[in-house]
Amino acid sequence: MSMFSAVDVITQKRDGAELSDEEISWILDAYERGEVAEEQMSALLMAIFFNGLTLQELGTWTDRMIESGERLDLQGLSRPTVDKHSTGGVGDKISLILAPLVAACGAAVPQLSGRGLGHTGGTLDKLESIPGWRPFLTNDEIRSQLETVGAVICAAGSGLTPVDRKLYALRDVTGTVESIPLISSSIMSKKIAEGTEALVLDVKVGRGAFIKSVERAKELAVTMVGLGRAHGVKTVAQLTAMDAPLGRAVGNALEVTEAVEVLRGGGPSDVRELTIALAKLMTELVGIDVNPSDRLDDGSAYEVYERMIHAQGGDPDATMPLAALREDVVAAHDGVVESIDALAVGVTAWRLGAGRARKEDPVSATAGVRCLVREGDKVSKGQPLLELHADDEAHLATGRVTIAHAVVLGSAPRAAATLLLDLIDE
Repeated sequence: MSMFSAVDVITQKRDGAELSDEEISWILDAYERGEVAEEQMSALLMAIFFNGLTLQELGTWTDRMIESGERLDLQGLSRPTVDKHSTGGVGDKISLILAPLVAACGAAVPQLSGRGLGHTGGTLDKLESIPGWRPFLTNDEIRSQLETVGAVICAAGSGLTPVDRKLYALRDVTGTVESIPLISSSIMSKKIAEGTEALVLDVKVGRGAFIKSVERAKELAVTMVGLGRAHGVKTVAQLTAMDAPLGRAVGNALEVTEAVEVLRGGGPSDVRELTIALAKLMTELVGIDVNPSDRLDDGSAYEVYERMIHAQGGDPDATMPLAALREDVVAAHDGVVESIDALAVGVTAWRLGAGRARKEDPVSATAGVRCLVREGDKVSKGQPLLELHADDEAHLATGRVTIAHAVVLGSAPRAAATLLLDLIDE
């Protein structure tokens, strides 16, 4: 008979009391074993959402999630290991460029990535639009690819932080996703269990991000940096703007195509700017003195990308699939593009078929949105602003509704938006 009770733990947190290490360990263990009911854990998550976790509670909660599964052993590689995690945005294809770029600089980049949910895209969904590419690797395959190629982007194995996997699904259906302690412990437990030496966090803030205010984004960044460093992982966080879509392409195959453009030295300037900024932070953390922009411009990052895709069964030279239907959204009048709403574009790409409402939903490789203009551009009445891509008329009709007010036209340009907002390194 246990000395603890789920109801007692829930009511303590509901009333603002601090849970002991033993209580946290017990309830997470019991939940993983199925001895704590889903509705009871839902109640505890909501209590944490409103009352938070102290630093002591957060540390114990994170430790227990790490200890619930295996840890990836990356010791003994000939390269230093460094990873990046983004909190999710619209058009955020940075991982596809960054992993091979930082590998071309001399590091090993173990990117254990996820799938999209709602309006934010998933790295695995994007890469699965490449013919033959496979997301599931064994731990031995991950180590081998890191040694020979330098970069791997794959799904986290089922043995990594299994209790977090259950909690993540529950948070999604109980309205507790945006809790900073729960976000922090979820992200950092996986990254610490991954075994990387260093980590750069790309914390998105703005209309198209889960975190809307700079103040809350800083709180999240500081919390995650603290957790990483407490576990011996060299960690910094870059706050980046997510009011407008990143780049021009939003959707799985569309984003792969744009990522390849950047890897070949071209592509949108904002995607290149953020990629190079994150690459510099990653290389600095592990003591590599190389200019990442040189590795983009000389083609070596693209060569690593090709090898990375080949190693996981994909064909980097394959023609990317295209949607059956395409339709332009045009300007209603002359003007200047004042803003492009990242959330509206992300939701539209989702409705067109590029995203999922539930984890088990299928996604379209070809659906999405191409932004044909940028903020500050002068446009004429009837000029195409956005291009919708869908596989069928039903999805296209849904996308028309959500995209209607995504682009705001005014009479004069606003001040240029800042992409890199703040750096949290202590």
